[in-house]
Amino acid sequence: MTYTNFKLDVDADGIALVTWDMPDRSMNVFTEEVMKELDTIVDRVTKDDAVKGAVITSGKDTFSGGADLTMLKRMFQLFHDEKARDQKKAVELLFENTGKMGGLFRKLETSGKPWVSAINGTCMGGAFEMSLACHGRVVSDDPAVKMGLPEVKVGIFPGAGGTQRVPRLTNQQDALQMMTTGSSLTASRAKAMGLVHEVVPAKKLVESAKKMIKAGLKPVQPWDEKGFKLPGGPIYSAAGANLWPAATAILRRETYGNYPGAASILKSVYEGLLVPFDTALKIEQRYFTKILQTTEAGMMIRSLFVSLQELNKGARRPADIKPTRLKKIGVVGAGFMGASIAYVTAKAGIPVVLLDQSVDAAEKGKAHSADLITKEMQRGKATAEEKDVLLGLITASADYADLDGADLVIEAVFEDREVKRVVTEKAEAVLKPAAIYASNTSTLPITGLAKASSRPKNFIGIHFFSPVDKMMLVEVILGKKTSDKALAVALDFVRAIKKTPIVVNDTRGFYVNRCVLRYMSESYNMLIEGVPPAMIENAARMAGMPVGPLALGDETAIDLAQKIMKAAVVDLGEKAVDPRHIELVNTLVDKYDRRGRKNGKGFYDYPAKPAKKHLWPELKTLFPQQDADKIDVEVLKQRFLFTIALEAARVMEEGIVTDPREADVGSILAFGFAPYTGGTLSYIDGMGAAKFVEIAKGLQRKYGAQFRTPKLLLEMAEKGETFYDRFNPYSVEGKKEAA
Repeated sequence: MTYTNFKLDVDADGIALVTWDMPDRSMNVFTEEVMKELDTIVDRVTKDDAVKGAVITSGKDTFSGGADLTMLKRMFQLFHDEKARDQKKAVELLFENTGKMGGLFRKLETSGKPWVSAINGTCMGGAFEMSLACHGRVVSDDPAVKMGLPEVKVGIFPGAGGTQRVPRLTNQQDALQMMTTGSSLTASRAKAMGLVHEVVPAKKLVESAKKMIKAGLKPVQPWDEKGFKLPGGPIYSAAGANLWPAATAILRRETYGNYPGAASILKSVYEGLLVPFDTALKIEQRYFTKILQTTEAGMMIRSLFVSLQELNKGARRPADIKPTRLKKIGVVGAGFMGASIAYVTAKAGIPVVLLDQSVDAAEKGKAHSADLITKEMQRGKATAEEKDVLLGLITASADYADLDGADLVIEAVFEDREVKRVVTEKAEAVLKPAAIYASNTSTLPITGLAKASSRPKNFIGIHFFSPVDKMMLVEVILGKKTSDKALAVALDFVRAIKKTPIVVNDTRGFYVNRCVLRYMSESYNMLIEGVPPAMIENAARMAGMPVGPLALGDETAIDLAQKIMKAAVVDLGEKAVDPRHIELVNTLVDKYDRRGRKNGKGFYDYPAKPAKKHLWPELKTLFPQQDADKIDVEVLKQRFLFTIALEAARVMEEGIVTDPREADVGSILAFGFAPYTGGTLSYIDGMGAAKFVEIAKGLQRKYGAQFRTPKLLLEMAEKGETFYDRFNPYSVEGKKEAA
């Protein structure tokens, strides 16, 4: 019998080698077809007396990334379609579907034949759960190998036996830490935890796996044997009494109760370890079915799994433009941003010219790359040879002629229109006609900057976020005359450096900065109202934001906020900025010289290490303080999320962002907008436009015009629409609506 996704070979010793190698895919994933074929293979191995055991491995460079997004989408669609007819039947159907993968793995481990998973490269999610169901696990010693159960990062949890097998193989504390954070494991760490049996050279991976079977590997899991004892002791023990109260408290501290998936991991593990294994799997299956019905899971899966992958694969790339093979990139401006852009470019294996006013300045920028790669070496993530190759790809220069032959040039100089104009003219003078020119401006409209260009159709914005080597999002900004070719090249570049792009039409502040400014602006309102500064920061984090708005203000610099406000008043008039905000910022900068983290004092004080930063004690003296006990924290949380989400809705209404996937993914990757919501627009969709509008109107009456509802949302509330209905990114009609 032949298979589409697997190859089955039985050697002279009677050991079956099952090689997973899906056609036309760079990585193996679990699909319905894969599961059916694996089920058939398990039956064949079990029934064939000539087969002594089986080794499952990958025919690709990596093992598997887990479940396929289309399978998850289909499961959700089936549930919602059935729910419209019969909710009880829909839940039963969902329960049945969620148990299929776990049931298959249980069938494998109780087949009576030993199975060994030979893991190379990435082994994540369902693939690692399958490996845990195998009786033996052998892992390649390749540094690229990583294993884990990252499901919590997309709002769910390991629902195919992961919550039951991991804590039966390792101690409960490590098991909880691994699953509630979704962290990856190296081969050595996995072995130390007892999750794998052997770490061997890559060339001996399959050979070593077969040896385990030849040596008499028992086809029975430890938890299926009589007298099995949990590593570290049972739940009701001294160790358990120390662990579980602390575990629930730590989870609450880290998540503020915003992530039901993480809480369900603790419930599944706790309850599952008190009962026999098959009963434990049912408990896990019930919690998994429940979690899949939550708004948080639906929105996080859509944004952080489905949409993220679609955007990374070029969902917004013009289909009729051939892919660009980038042979040379130019970066003008060797400051922190420019030097960092050069680093990620060279790391992608693309030659880059780093240009500045002097060779010394350019070399200083190149040294930044040397520092970054050295830190990678210290963490064991890079070698001396890789450092030499990377630095060899960066040419430091002060001569514009060295940009000749570049496919793309990125300008990363000071945020000044005149400086940028001069650089644009000098660069274009030496570039080939087809070359694309991009500005890394964070606020200046691209259409205005393109006026300095002799070929505005080749002019585009590529806005990176700091620090470039860590931030995964890039805003690609279209000017009025930007061509599809320029967009395609920009997106090809972003994909080459392994970042996620969102495409934004031209406006002041683009998308991300408009939302961030709303977040910080609302914190200024709260300060002026007399809300205690600590309460402002805590409420923001409780709402799901990774950094409080005052801390963020310090990171971006208070004097920069002052400059932005002044520029907005000059360009847009006095009504563009709340005069109370200008007064607050002027007081901090001009009166107290508090400019932010860069000069060691802003909203926070930054004492010498090892002391930690703390809020400036005098901040609360600037305005009369309210009684903290009389302030509703839930309202503070709501104000932060609503002011950002409303700005995202305005951006959609104005046609600045046209694809809701980009608004959602961009808000999470750029500034960490409460990931459990699925992003700014999913936050609105999750509660429904009508309810959102009702709450926003109440906030407007009490706190001001920043909560005014745009006409788009009022119309959507009246019609019962969602953003993904109205701006459906998968339909021609949705694209027309967005346009």
